[in-house]
Amino acid sequence: MPDMERSERAGLVLRPFRGVRYTADDLSALTSPPYDLISPAEARRLADAHPNNVVRLILPGAGHYTEARDTLAAWLSEGILAADEQPALYVYEQSGPTFVQRGLIGAVGVGSDAVLPHENVMPGPVADRLALMRTTEANLEPIFLLYAGDGPATALVEETASTRPPLVDVQLSEHTRHRLWAITDPGALDKIATDLADHRAMIADGHHRYATYRELQAEHDEPGPWDGGLAYLVDSTAYPPDLKAIHRVIPDLPLSEAVARAKGAWQVHDHPNLDEALAALATAEDPAYVVTAGQTAHLLTNPDPLQLNLAMPKDRSARWRSLATAVLNEFLLPKVWGIDDDEEHVQIVHHDHTAAAHQAGRSNGTAVLMRPLNAADVFAVAEEGERVPRKSTSFSPKPATGLVLRTFATG
Repeated sequence: MPDMERSERAGLVLRPFRGVRYTADDLSALTSPPYDLISPAEARRLADAHPNNVVRLILPGAGHYTEARDTLAAWLSEGILAADEQPALYVYEQSGPTFVQRGLIGAVGVGSDAVLPHENVMPGPVADRLALMRTTEANLEPIFLLYAGDGPATALVEETASTRPPLVDVQLSEHTRHRLWAITDPGALDKIATDLADHRAMIADGHHRYATYRELQAEHDEPGPWDGGLAYLVDSTAYPPDLKAIHRVIPDLPLSEAVARAKGAWQVHDHPNLDEALAALATAEDPAYVVTAGQTAHLLTNPDPLQLNLAMPKDRSARWRSLATAVLNEFLLPKVWGIDDDEEHVQIVHHDHTAAAHQAGRSNGTAVLMRPLNAADVFAVAEEGERVPRKSTSFSPKPATGLVLRTFATG
């Protein structure tokens, strides 16, 4: 593999690589969602469903990174996984009854000013992913990048998906189809490289993994495979993203206590059931939240402006200070409830408000249900070099894990 430059400053870089893929014809029992969307129960279900499910690589259990390394080596040796013969950029399509999303999978240049994080990260997940990546010497699942393209790269993606038979065509759920093609032609790859060099991309999903790419790169003085990281790049002009909410659960904060404390700083509207409260949230002015533990629910609106102004950092932009997740992290959690926003005190539930409410009920706690952030606000914050609080955004549809892997030996 040719040496990679240590610094990527000319623009967005997405390099071809020799993808490592399953050799089985049916991948439906071998793939998984991204690691951070898999509960312990779902991880066990996936592992039990097939002995070669990729969850055995991405979630080997705390401290069992050598087990993932040995499993990956065994699957390569046994031919369960195999590297493609030629370096490629992979066209990846996800489709369902109401959506289609296409993009390119490749090795994004790490450390580039053209890659814009928009969300803060926590040290625990970064340390976990770094240990796994360092031990396996592989990128086992792609991060998700968005850019405003509408150029030659997108045209090649469309042409490939419309005119060529796919390498992979699999139904991974009842309503979602996944297809994969390889672009290996040097002329086509050059066109894509030239087009992308004029763009920047925002990390839609995978901030902890991209931080891991940066950490791994920093451990090496010489150029090498750690100067790239597996990424799925989507043109948001052609395929506008779907931005979903991420809810919070605060164990051991009883709902009655959460509501009583909130009344000193917020207007609190009581609702007899969760559906009614969520309907009111849909039309409320930001910042607003529903708090519940599964039965009754309460809508928090109109925070006291004096208290809010004192709590919000003065060195942040007005747009950042207006974000619902920023108000949650800087005001509602620490000032109103005396809660630190960390992995110990605040649990994360993606998308599912019912699951968050039930989780709060089981833990004698409070669920904080939110609306999705506005995508334009997220892009604007990233462009200004700011970052939204952790777990503020959930862009969909996310790439499946297990369709293409990247090992340092082949990529």
